[in-house]
Amino acid sequence: MDEYIRSPIVVVLGHVDVGKTTLLDKIRGTAVTKREPGTMTQHIGASFLPWKALELLCGPLASSLRTDIKIPGILVIDTPGHEAFANLRTRGGSIADIAILVIDINKGFENQTYEALEILKSRKTPFIVAANKIDRIPGWNSQNNYPFIQNLKNQDPETIARFEERLAVLIRQFNREGFRADRYDRIRDFSKIVAIVPVSAKTGEGVPDLLLVLAGIAQRFLLKRLKTREGPGKAVILEVKEEIGLGTTAAIILYQGVIKKGDLIVLGGMDGPITTRIKTILMPKPLDEMRSPEDRFIQIDKVRAAAGVLLVAHGLDLAIAGAPVKVVEDKEKLDDILKEVEEEIESLKIARDQAGVVVKADTLGTLEALVNYLKRENIPIRFADVGPVVRRDVIEASLSKNINRFYAVILAFNVKVNQEAEEEAKAYNIKIFRGNIIYRLVEDFLEWYRTETEKEKKITLEKLVLPASIQILPGYVFRRSNPAIVGIKVLVGKLRRGTPLMTQEGLNIGEIMQIQKHGASIDIAETGDEVAVSIRGKVTVGRQIKEGDILFSDIPLDNIDILMDKFVEDLSEEEIKLLRKIRKIKIAKTRKKLL
Repeated sequence: MDEYIRSPIVVVLGHVDVGKTTLLDKIRGTAVTKREPGTMTQHIGASFLPWKALELLCGPLASSLRTDIKIPGILVIDTPGHEAFANLRTRGGSIADIAILVIDINKGFENQTYEALEILKSRKTPFIVAANKIDRIPGWNSQNNYPFIQNLKNQDPETIARFEERLAVLIRQFNREGFRADRYDRIRDFSKIVAIVPVSAKTGEGVPDLLLVLAGIAQRFLLKRLKTREGPGKAVILEVKEEIGLGTTAAIILYQGVIKKGDLIVLGGMDGPITTRIKTILMPKPLDEMRSPEDRFIQIDKVRAAAGVLLVAHGLDLAIAGAPVKVVEDKEKLDDILKEVEEEIESLKIARDQAGVVVKADTLGTLEALVNYLKRENIPIRFADVGPVVRRDVIEASLSKNINRFYAVILAFNVKVNQEAEEEAKAYNIKIFRGNIIYRLVEDFLEWYRTETEKEKKITLEKLVLPASIQILPGYVFRRSNPAIVGIKVLVGKLRRGTPLMTQEGLNIGEIMQIQKHGASIDIAETGDEVAVSIRGKVTVGRQIKEGDILFSDIPLDNIDILMDKFVEDLSEEEIKLLRKIRKIKIAKTRKKLL
C-alpha cells in the first residue's frame, strides 16, 4: 500500500454573524477568479484548494515558508460553525486537523467563542485565529485581497494604535482562558503560541496571510498526522439528506484511505450499524462547468483521502450524521468492524437511573458536544440519544420528577417532537426546550432553572422560621402584656411577622404580631434595625422577660435542618452560628424534659 501525504482538513468556527461564511466565500471566490490551472475544486461539504492556488493567493508571502511543500493543498469544510465541526468526529478526537477560529476584533470574545474554545480543547484540535473586521477599525485604509503585513505599513499612527489596542484585548482574553496568543508575524514557536491573523473577510485583506499561516503550520507540525495509505477507507458522515432522483444519500468526509464504487461499508445508524454496498460515488462538477441544478454531479469510481463525496447506497435512511463509515476489505473482519462501529455509537448515548435532563440531538456530533457542555455546567443527564423526541423520552423525563422536578425536562437540539410526545409532555407537565444553537439551548434551560428554583426557594423560605436574635431596649416598654409592646434591636438575622420567640433557656414566650419602624408597619426587620414589636402570648414584661433580655427565634429542629441543608449559601456566618446556638438550646431543653 502506497503511503502519501493527504490534505489537512480545515474547519471554520466562531460566534454567530462573526463573518465565517463571508470568509469562506472570500477564499473560494478569490481562488475561482484566478482561473489558473489547479485552482479550487468543489467537494461535497468541502472545498479543495491546491497548493498552486495557495501560492497564487499568497503571492510573494509564499516564499517566506522556505521549505519544500509536501501537502497537496487544504480541504476546507464548507459548512461553518460548531455543529459541522461537532460532526467531524472520530472516537477520541476530531477528523479536523486544524481549525480557524473567527473573532470580531472589535468585539473580542463572545458567547460562542468560549463554546468553540471548549470544543477545540476537548477534541485537542490545533487552531489559528482570524481576527476579522479590521476594515471597521476607524481610519483603517483597506486594500482588496492584500496581505495584512504589507498593508499595515500604509496605516497612520492613530489607526495603528486603535488596532493594537483591540489586539491587546484579544490577547488578554486568550491568556485568561489559558492560551498564549500573539500576532502571527511576532511568533517564533507556533507550537506553543496561538497565531492571530488580522483579516477582513469583506475585502479579503489578510486572507493571504491566513492561508499562508495555515499551510505553514500544517507543513511544520501535522505531516505525521497527514500520512495515510491507500488502504480501506475511513470516513465520517457529515450530513444525511434526500437528493432528487437519488433517494437518501450520505455526504461523507474521507480522512483516511480509499473508497471505491461497489465497496462493502459499515456505517453508524439510528438502530445500530448498517452494512451496505456503495452503488454510486458523486462529486460536484467543477464550478465553471456547472450548467443546471439537474446536472450538478459527476460519478467517480474511486476517491482517496482527504475528500468530501456523496454516497448512494441502500439502507441510508437510518444513517446518523457524525457516525463513522468504514470500508470492509476483508469479509472475515466484518464482525470486528460492526462491533467497533456499534461501540463508538453506544459510547455517546447515556441511560442512567438518576434524576437528570433528557437530551435529544440530530447528530452524534451535536449529541457529544451538547452532553459535554451540560457536564461542564454540572447538569446531570438521565438519558441522551439521537433522533426525534418520542413518548419514551417524556416518560424518562417524568421519572426525574420525584427526585428533582427541575430536571424533569427535555432538551431537543435541532430535532422534531412527534405529536404523541407533545401530548404526553402536556399531560405530564414536562417542559421541552428547543433550539439549534448549543449554548442558547443550555442558557434557556439554565435561566428557567434559576427562575423556577428561586421561586420555590422563596415559597419554602416563607414557610420556614428564620434565625434572629433580638434585644429588648431598656426604657422602651410601651405595654407589658396582652400583647406586650416593646422596642427592640435586631442583633443578628431577619425578624418577620409571625416569628415565634424563646428565651435563652428555650422557653417559648409567644410570636411577633406586628413590627413598626418610624411609625410605619413593616413585614421584616434586619440586623441593626431598631423597631417596635408587639408580642402575642402568655408573656408579661417584668416576669418571663425583662428589659435588656436577649431573645431568639424559636425555630423547629426540622426547620433548622432544612435551612442548613438547602439554604446555607443564603445565610451569613453570624446566622449560621446563631442557628447552631438555637439548635443547642432546643436539644438541651428536649433532653431536660426527658430526664
